[in-house]
Amino acid sequence: MRHRMKGKKLNRDSGHRKALRMNLATQLFNNGRIKTTRAKADYVRGFAERLITLAKRGLAKAEEKGDEGAALHARRVVASRLNNNRVLVQKLFDEIAPSFMERPGGYTRIYKLGPRKGDNAEMVILELVESEEEL
Repeated sequence: MRHRMKGKKLNRDSGHRKALRMNLATQLFNNGRIKTTRAKADYVRGFAERLITLAKRGLAKAEEKGDEGAALHARRVVASRLNNNRVLVQKLFDEIAPSFMERPGGYTRIYKLGPRKGDNAEMVILELVESEEEL
C-alpha cells in the first residue's frame, strides 16, 4: 500500500529524477511551454510553481525593504535548484516572476494532446499562463 508515500518515482533513481526535474523546469522557463508526458508534467509542475513563488517572495521582500540585497537569499535558493544557471535565474527574477506578482498561484497550465503513437503514453503541453498585461 502507498500510505503516506509522497512523490512519483517515474522508474528512475533519485539522481536521474532530480536531473529530469531540473531540465524540464529549465526548458519550461526558457521556452514558455514544453511537450511531454502527463506523468512528467505533473512531476515538474509543482517544482516550477514553487520556484516562481520563491522569486515573487524575494522580489516582494526587496521592494518592501527598498534593498536589492534582501532578495539575494531567494536568488541563491532558486539558483541552487536550477544548477546555478545564472542566465535562467536572471530571466526568472526579471521577466517571469514580475509578470505573476498579482496572481496568487496557478502559474502553469496543462493541455492534453492525446496518446503518443509509439507507446500510447498520454502527451500534454505544459505552459506558463500569460499574465493579464500580455493579453
